[in-house]
Amino acid sequence: MNLSFYIAKRYLFSKKSHNAINIISLVAVCGVAVATMATVCALSVFNGFQGLVAGMFGAFDPELKITPVKGKVFNPETDLFLKIRSLSEIDLISESLEDNALLSYRGREVPIILKGVSNRFDSLVNFKSLLIDGDLELERDSSNYALLGLGLANDLSVNAGFVFPMQVYALKRKASVNLSNPGASVISRYVYIGGVFRTNQAIYDKNYLITPIRLARELFDYEKEVSALEIKLKPGASVHSVQNQIQTVLGKGFLVKDRYQQQEDSFKMVSIEKWVTFLMLCFIMLIAIFNVTGSLSMLIIEKQADVLTLRNMGADNRLISRIFLFEGWMISIVGGIVGTILGVLLCLGQQHFGWLKLGTGANFAVDAYPVTVVFSDLLFVLFTVLATGFLAVLYPVRYLANKWLKG
Repeated sequence: MNLSFYIAKRYLFSKKSHNAINIISLVAVCGVAVATMATVCALSVFNGFQGLVAGMFGAFDPELKITPVKGKVFNPETDLFLKIRSLSEIDLISESLEDNALLSYRGREVPIILKGVSNRFDSLVNFKSLLIDGDLELERDSSNYALLGLGLANDLSVNAGFVFPMQVYALKRKASVNLSNPGASVISRYVYIGGVFRTNQAIYDKNYLITPIRLARELFDYEKEVSALEIKLKPGASVHSVQNQIQTVLGKGFLVKDRYQQQEDSFKMVSIEKWVTFLMLCFIMLIAIFNVTGSLSMLIIEKQADVLTLRNMGADNRLISRIFLFEGWMISIVGGIVGTILGVLLCLGQQHFGWLKLGTGANFAVDAYPVTVVFSDLLFVLFTVLATGFLAVLYPVRYLANKWLKG
């Protein structure tokens, strides 16, 4: 075993002649451990929220979505898309047509985003888990039915099963607006309320109305065009691999997005908050690590007799300095490892018992703070602690050694 490391280990774990030095060393270790534990817990909570958001969007957004780079719509029946449909990893492809419209119900009018979907929509995503009233049926007895977001249903004061239909208005795509007779520039259709859904995402809950794609084509005056193709993959298929295959076939004229890219802004916001919090905790961690300097200073003073003995035995300044460098690094290592273990245990406890509550009521998607421990985050935190501890004790030990350890 390296001599300087062996002596440093003995100094760290052996009892000192002055009890205050033991206390200072323990405080330094505890400070690093608490800061590390807090960082692990904070990052895990943000991972939990990211997973929660992904789960919410996952019941609405498909695994992959094809949209045009230019324009609103495209023809899904060209040879390019026939190649896409033949890929063995694809389970099903659902067509959708999305545009702005106006929804009216008994004197109340709300601007909406109308999304027409094919009859395979219910097999594309787990949309049934979002329904809080009604069912997924969009057509019944030659009548059109629609699914509303909860916010939209509240704005119109409607619920599933209401007898009176809603009326949807859209501007005629190929007609000019006639100011003397605006009604001639508008096309309208009736639709009954089939169900109400809640994603806990305002962009969907307050704006979206889901109808059969046939009705959307009638309103927006399209024959077979779609605004997007939504794809579900077979179990075990790699999303990233299939995404690259489709993008290669389609070229630069189309975008192929996975769920994270479809909601890029939301996930970026969570990611930015996560790493800003990490930087703030790094400052706290840095302060805790600098407590090591005080512990080393006291230890160097106490061990001056030992240093003199080592010098008489032939030890040089380099060996003596390395002893105290290892001492400082071991404080950071022990604190970092203990803090990481405690942080993981707290996160697992939160996952299982839900100690910290978000609140109660319909305003919260979950009762307790969601927590997800990511192994790469643990490694990153531990590396940060060790790197910071290495740099924090490097200069102070050399300075103190030059000042107090001169022979």
